[in-house]
Amino acid sequence: MPRKPELKGRAARLARLFPAGRAKAARTPFVLLVVLLLGGGLIGLLVLNSALSEGSFKLADLQKRTQSLTDEEQALQRDIDAYSSPDALQRRARQLGMVPGGDPAFLDPDGTVKGVPGAATPEAAVLEGPPAPEALGRLTPPPGLPATPTPVTGAQRPAPPGGTTSAVPAASATPQSAPTPTPGR
Repeated sequence: MPRKPELKGRAARLARLFPAGRAKAARTPFVLLVVLLLGGGLIGLLVLNSALSEGSFKLADLQKRTQSLTDEEQALQRDIDAYSSPDALQRRARQLGMVPGGDPAFLDPDGTVKGVPGAATPEAAVLEGPPAPEALGRLTPPPGLPATPTPVTGAQRPAPPGGTTSAVPAASATPQSAPTPTPGR
């Protein structure tokens, strides 16, 4: 083996700063560090994978619930559309003993009456007869209200403000309900 040359002066001083032989680093701390890093990474991946799986199960459950609620909403909307069709409303009104109204009269903002009101013809209701109680279905009056409405006669009507009365006869002054349009249909 060749021998190392002897160093003198400045080189000798610098050589003393370095260790004489090859120093071997301790391998145990390095191996432990690598094992801990790999183990921590694997455990982190396992936790992340579990969280993602749980989230996907929740998402699937929520999507199923959303679909069932959407189906229920569509079924209810079909029922509403069927009950609010003009034919169904007319049939239900006839079952309740209602008849089509006569000619309407209109009030201007100044209080004048435009048009000549006409009375409803009761012939249509008489031909069909009174509705059977089972035909009325679920439409029962709330507690505290009479089962049949009492008709208002001219003598029972309160006088209009100012003490003036209109030239409309009492029999034809019965308020007529006009159909109101349903927005969006």
